[in-house]
Amino acid sequence: MIKAIRIHQTGGPEVLAWEEVDLPAPRPGEVRVRHRAIGLNYIDTYFRSGLYPAPLPCGLGLEAAGVVEAVGEGVTTLKPGDRVAYGTGPLGAYAEAHNVPADRLVVIPEGVSDTDAAAMMLKGMTVQYLLRRTYAVQPGDTILFHAAAGGVGMIACQWAKHLGATVIGTAGSPEKAALARQAGADHVILYREEDVPARVREITGGAMVPVVYDGIGKETFTLSLDCLAPLGLMVSFGNASGAVPPFDISMLNVKGSLFITRPSLAAYTASARDLAMTAAELFDVMAQGAVKADVRQHYALADAPQAHADLEARKTTGATVLIP
Repeated sequence: MIKAIRIHQTGGPEVLAWEEVDLPAPRPGEVRVRHRAIGLNYIDTYFRSGLYPAPLPCGLGLEAAGVVEAVGEGVTTLKPGDRVAYGTGPLGAYAEAHNVPADRLVVIPEGVSDTDAAAMMLKGMTVQYLLRRTYAVQPGDTILFHAAAGGVGMIACQWAKHLGATVIGTAGSPEKAALARQAGADHVILYREEDVPARVREITGGAMVPVVYDGIGKETFTLSLDCLAPLGLMVSFGNASGAVPPFDISMLNVKGSLFITRPSLAAYTASARDLAMTAAELFDVMAQGAVKADVRQHYALADAPQAHADLEARKTTGATVLIP
């Protein structure tokens, strides 16, 4: 038996239950990972609330780092004692140990701690696909990234600067604006107090931006479109303020023949080859020192309800990990 966080119904942080569960031996193709650190991500709250459906009862969490304890039949790429991490599930990382398909795991390189790996896998690989594949940021580009002081945002600011871009970030408070600047944002807009499109117009000399990365959702969707240059790309990759409501697609024409996409890390890392490539590039920029994990909060795994409450109240900055 192991201890794990489980939910039996959807709802607020109070539905997270700390309980004993049975963990069977790894099946063929699986690996049992004894967790040392678990990443906290906003997507976890979507499963908990029911925004993203999952069969109940179920575990939560998609990202963790730890040590291989046992391997199932047919697994030849990993062995007990290997340090490994994953960032795309399967659901159930909020546990002392978890059985994970071998092709969803990557070996943690020397020089990367378990805590940093757990904090960076999901968020860092998200930034990789956003900046390198959804819209390939080039030197000289000016981009807009919402929630620049959040876990994904602070990684994105660092990585975009490494790529030679000018970064406009948004933040909800002066304190968070300062954090975004520390991470590399050239300009930070307080989106609750300032007219974001007007400030973007001012910063860019009227040109606006070729891409907006928006993980906030409902609260910022329309103003994000208004920040785009003609033929610009709106990348809506999260729903921190709620799901984007239905909209008239002709709006994209009126605002300049805009493009919009709703990508996911799961789709960009669906194959073992793409997962390995994505993780390798993340670990490479970490090794260069261009992108650093900024773990600012540690919670005991049993305190996951408080961690969720703080995350949703936007009390956290940078990355957060849960420790079994």
